[in-house]
Amino acid sequence: MAHSLHDVRVRQTADGLTTSDLSADGLATAAQSLASADRNDHAAFIADNCRRLAVPLVPEVSLLLAHEALPLWQKTEEELGEIGLPPPFWAFAWAGGQALARYVLDHPDCVRDKTVIDLATGSGLVGIAAKLAGAKHVRATDIDRYACTAVRLNARAMNVRLEVNSSDLLNWRPPRVDTILTGDIFYERPLAERTLNWLQRARDQGTSVLVGDPGRSYLPRDQLVRLMDYSVPVSRELEDTEIKHTTVWRLL
Repeated sequence: MAHSLHDVRVRQTADGLTTSDLSADGLATAAQSLASADRNDHAAFIADNCRRLAVPLVPEVSLLLAHEALPLWQKTEEELGEIGLPPPFWAFAWAGGQALARYVLDHPDCVRDKTVIDLATGSGLVGIAAKLAGAKHVRATDIDRYACTAVRLNARAMNVRLEVNSSDLLNWRPPRVDTILTGDIFYERPLAERTLNWLQRARDQGTSVLVGDPGRSYLPRDQLVRLMDYSVPVSRELEDTEIKHTTVWRLL
């Protein structure tokens, strides 16, 4: 006989967690246990393949970073048993994020005592910078669960507290917060269009939106006003250059 969600319980076995006929509370406990196990596995993978380094433009912040993109990308696919995964964005300090983090630390009034979302956080660099600059609350979001684990590790090492969330916020109405920060997100058309639409809705609710971007292909320049320019040290392997000229923008 089929069981409803409220009839399902979880049983601990030698092989791990399995489901049998018990309660919804047990199901919640199992989900938490599985999530914790995933985070532990991800944390071990990150620790094995990255090391803590100061961010070039933001030396106040150190992150777990990889030296080479392709080997880590391949290892990530092997770890998950999938081919064609996106690059491990969480393992690198990208130009837009570095510039935006630098701007936030140098202009703390944009986040001080405010509620902040760091959208597509990657390594957590921008969210960590916002918290260091005095933000009241920072939610760092990324749909990549490895990124979420990396953010937790990086935030803990920097002694800051972030709310870390793996939901795709673009599927929902923008939360009412004071400021949204995002870097390096306008690199492909579908994502850029979804993101811009969502950010405009947030702006219309009264949220200030700041963007860090080195001129990605689908950056909506006509919707932005320039705030500050930076020359950002980056990996030649990732950007085909060692210095990326990058701008922090505000959404009009």
